[in-house]
Amino acid sequence: MSLEEAVFPHHRFLRGQPWFAALPADTQTRLLERTLTLSGRKGEVMLAAGSPVKGWYAVLSGLVKLQSTSCAGRVSAFLGVPDGEWFGEGSVLKTEPRRYDVIALRDTLLLCLPRAQFDDLLAHSLPFNHFLVAHLNRRLGQAMTIIEAERLRSPEQRVALYLTRVFWQGRRRLVLSQEELGHLAGLSRQTVNRALKTLEQEGLVSLEFGRVAMLDEQALAAYAVRPEG
Repeated sequence: MSLEEAVFPHHRFLRGQPWFAALPADTQTRLLERTLTLSGRKGEVMLAAGSPVKGWYAVLSGLVKLQSTSCAGRVSAFLGVPDGEWFGEGSVLKTEPRRYDVIALRDTLLLCLPRAQFDDLLAHSLPFNHFLVAHLNRRLGQAMTIIEAERLRSPEQRVALYLTRVFWQGRRRLVLSQEELGHLAGLSRQTVNRALKTLEQEGLVSLEFGRVAMLDEQALAAYAVRPEG
């Protein structure tokens, strides 16, 4: 690792993106110079609903949840984003204020690809567009899965679903706290605890020191979508 990469982790992240190497050298330099970082402590609102959208974001380290609040005051977290993943593409493609809060579930460092650079890549880079389309398609699949889970699945299945690669694609090992899992699944901590004990009895997860680890990913995914009864 170079000294620059050690001092500026967002440079290392950008250089690792599949579309970055295909960019002209001057575009690469401009991106590295103009990309920003934002840090937040656990529980902090890092990006507030109603605020202007300044760019496209990625999680360099930590974990965030995307959370909306209804007119009646009901809070709903609809997505968790771990380190290495982008979020907020729908917001930066529009010109309206942000529709949801981005809240740190752990101490977190974000990267911001400014809107001007995002728009330039969208207009001129085919590899970037291919990456963005694939990313949007995955997010659409996640959204449909969430809708189905809330209507058709039991609490145990919803908890199992939020531990699968539907939401944590590419991660070799996922460890969440029960509190984090409750935030993401939209269930009380008591309900999550009961569901996890069921999953533990099934041999699908392990529970140690308040952390949840997957033991059998394939069986967990099958459990999450099996028909009731």
